[in-house]
Amino acid sequence: MKKALIIGGSRGLGFGLVEEHIRRGWHVTTTERTHSANLHGLAEKHPAKLNIENLDIRDQAQQRSLAGRLSGQSFDLLFLNAGILLGWGKTVSEIDDADIAHKFLTNAISPVRTADLLFDQVSPGGMIAFMSSILGSVSRNDDGRAELYRASKAALNSLVLSFCARHSDADITVLLLHPGVVQTDMGGANAPLDIMTSVTGIADVMEQRWG
Repeated sequence: MKKALIIGGSRGLGFGLVEEHIRRGWHVTTTERTHSANLHGLAEKHPAKLNIENLDIRDQAQQRSLAGRLSGQSFDLLFLNAGILLGWGKTVSEIDDADIAHKFLTNAISPVRTADLLFDQVSPGGMIAFMSSILGSVSRNDDGRAELYRASKAALNSLVLSFCARHSDADITVLLLHPGVVQTDMGGANAPLDIMTSVTGIADVMEQRWG
């Protein structure tokens, strides 16, 4: 049975990824920042396939604590799912410094820090995936919308390229994934994709990379 560690699985796309991997026969360990009734309900249905850990991805002490608790385990997939929308619809001149720092720490810095701490627990031939966004593309930014979110995801993309360079000798695949515009708290009810369609596509892409 393949094993996945999904960081940020309490709701939205993260919860969908947990459900999808359980459906595909994986054992999943996932994290929540605060108690998720849906996640714990899923664990009650699949007690042999789902473990839940606590993590605020912005907290370095909690990152290290999680790595310690999972020491000795190995995972075929480490999936970093983190993203917040502070400042949506505002320019950077209209957003206060605390929200800017919070957004970059959550969307860009913390996923890579967490991946570094958990790197040795990814099995040879395994995969590390980061939830990015097409809005992180610099060349495709032609309308200026969501400029702080765009910048945070562009920063994530750049940091992941550096992460790959630092780990270039490892037998691990690293992916940056765009989930599409999805019907979540972030994408809104009128987004073109539902969660199941998005996470099924993401899981299919990862399986193709394994061959």
